[in-house]
Amino acid sequence: MKKVALITLGCAKNLVDSEVMLGHLEMGGYAFVSDPEEADIIIINTCGFIQPAREESLETLKRYIELKQRSKEKKIVVTGCYVQKDGKNLKNEFPDIDAWMGVNDFDRIVHVVKGEAFKSASRCFLYSDTSPRLISTPPSWTYVKISEGCSHQCSFCAIPRIKGPYRSRSISSIVEEVKNLVTRGVKEVNLISQDSTSFGQDKQMREGLSRLLKTLLDVKNLKWIRILYGYPERITNSLLEIMGEDKVCAYLDIPFQHSDPRIIKMMKRGLDGNRALRLIETIRNKLTDVALRTSLIVGFPGEGRGEFEHLLTFIKEARFDHVGVFTYSPEEETECRLLGDPVSENEKMLRRERIMQLQAEISFEINKKYLNQKIDVLIEGTLKQDSNVLVGRGKFQAPEVDGFVFIPAERKTSSVVNSIQKVEITDRDVYDLYGNLLP
Repeated sequence: MKKVALITLGCAKNLVDSEVMLGHLEMGGYAFVSDPEEADIIIINTCGFIQPAREESLETLKRYIELKQRSKEKKIVVTGCYVQKDGKNLKNEFPDIDAWMGVNDFDRIVHVVKGEAFKSASRCFLYSDTSPRLISTPPSWTYVKISEGCSHQCSFCAIPRIKGPYRSRSISSIVEEVKNLVTRGVKEVNLISQDSTSFGQDKQMREGLSRLLKTLLDVKNLKWIRILYGYPERITNSLLEIMGEDKVCAYLDIPFQHSDPRIIKMMKRGLDGNRALRLIETIRNKLTDVALRTSLIVGFPGEGRGEFEHLLTFIKEARFDHVGVFTYSPEEETECRLLGDPVSENEKMLRRERIMQLQAEISFEINKKYLNQKIDVLIEGTLKQDSNVLVGRGKFQAPEVDGFVFIPAERKTSSVVNSIQKVEITDRDVYDLYGNLLP
């Protein structure tokens, strides 16, 4: 059996595509190894969203080309967003790569690996419940991609040009997939999309996400449903109402991107800081225990001292539970490329650091409210460096991007891993909590 190592770069949506490729490869008779040194075939699923992601992709390609030069029999296949975005230039720069594939044909990976000809699909690949998929996340949770592409026209974003317009899966397909996942022991599904709140709109479906959630509530033994990536203007009263159900995590990831009205207008986003604060107030009134995450961009063209101070004030007033900050990356295919890139990289990094320091103070204060509280925690496993410490998450912590709850194992590891347990919180730091299992 040929041995495959698959390296995934970028977001959780890329990870799902990689898992589907693994599913097809498994059906094709391939074996998998985690160490590329041991692999006959190395597949690299790239991200091309912003410059740092492209740089990571390039460094990864160079590293494994060096490995191939030492082991001539190895084969390297490069797939994903970066290939879709700039495949011609990549092929010229890296002639040693054996095969290239964009985002349209993940289900044809066996053909690509074998060097067989096939007719490429005309649009971005979107899997279904019948697609083979080899889950790589812990057994207790996984991602479920509910759509592909994006139809928003944000001036800084190249995703619509890479992946095409928004396209939803059917509710029945998603529900069947979730049912299958639950039978395999999954407790938490994380619904992901470029904009989950637009789900169903391409099918002229009103309140599509709310309808999907209502249907998923009936899936037996599914414990937690989490929504990731919601467009601010698409958060409706209907959605907030269904999020009050115990099975749905009171958690929203809303990428506001900025707060200054002029910058928001240049970004072609919908809500400035004042309107965003009103939305946040509405959400918190409806869901008193909600956890809010946002992502922000610093160094956008035209962001001077005043605009940046406006953003800092917004963060202080919004008091997000979790924040991610990106430095602006000019993209050739986007509308705002004409604005240039006047803010220096050093200044961008200084602004990012200032926000993260402010958010660290806010997060530390917010975490205080969990002290002495008894909360549900999904136990994922143990620390790699210390098997006597359990690692889990509360409903207010999304996988891979937020903090953890750390718990002494007390010789109960095998009986509690991959289950939801009551934990009393005894301590906290900036991002993580510490507690003890309750009887």
